[in-house]
Amino acid sequence: MDFRQLRYFAQIVESGSLSKASRSLYVAQPALSQQLAKLEDEVGRPLLNRSTRGVTPTENGLALYHHARFMLRQLDHALSIARQDSGDVQGMVSIGLPATTVQAIGTPLVRRIRTRFPGIMLNVVEGMSGHLTHMIRLCQLDLAILFNSDVSSDFPSTVLLEEELFVILPSSSPLVAHERTSLTLAEAAALPLILPTATHGLRRRIAAEFEARNLSAYVVAEIDSLSLVMSCVYEGIGVTIKPLSSLRLGGKRRKDWRALAITDARLSRTNYLYSINADLLSPAAAVVAREVREIARELVLTEQWQGVTLVDREG
Repeated sequence: MDFRQLRYFAQIVESGSLSKASRSLYVAQPALSQQLAKLEDEVGRPLLNRSTRGVTPTENGLALYHHARFMLRQLDHALSIARQDSGDVQGMVSIGLPATTVQAIGTPLVRRIRTRFPGIMLNVVEGMSGHLTHMIRLCQLDLAILFNSDVSSDFPSTVLLEEELFVILPSSSPLVAHERTSLTLAEAAALPLILPTATHGLRRRIAAEFEARNLSAYVVAEIDSLSLVMSCVYEGIGVTIKPLSSLRLGGKRRKDWRALAITDARLSRTNYLYSINADLLSPAAAVVAREVREIARELVLTEQWQGVTLVDREG
């Protein structure tokens, strides 16, 4: 078994078919099939389920894929360190950002890294916090901004900031009187709510607050896509509860929305910056982590990231 076989195998799993992997790798499909057969022969078990629709990993194949991805990332990090000139930080860094966080910090982060550290290839993965948590536990990400404090004691974390949650609806919505600038939690619960599913950390945070007050939420739709949630809210189907960063989506202007504070409850969530273990963290990833903290502070202090409070303590 060698790294070439592992790289080929990982690409096959991610592509879902040998033909797509062949095109991505610029390797002839017969040669790719031959390397896969050698790998399966060495492992002694089938690694892929084959069908007319493509391939999917077997249980053993999925286990190998996760470890292969980790090993390949470490190899890439090692090669980047060996190749870089003194003082020139290079390498690929993967960071996971939830959808609302992408709206606030995504573009400034990419711009900063591209301008100051052109040797760093930044890989931004947008996803639900639960999915990103799973990825960093498997060391498929170097860094991630998450909303829970118990990902793992093996992964260092820093508290970035606290985000206040608001009831979000269009400026023209008749659901709440136009002169209102805030609501009670009971009034929010009575509105037609469009929220993420229960697997989403934000939904659990909101549900916990409702349950503490013995309130039943009037949920009319459960959607795990931020863009679709905001589109449905803008169309008047219901309201949602989100941080102010969600209002940056879809090209709408701030004046097109209303963000109503909740007066009788502290409805907020904490943003934690997680990284893989320090022994595995590349110099490039350490640089990106530092820049994330600096950019977040700058955006908050210049009021470009609103509805948040900076927090400076280790997780």
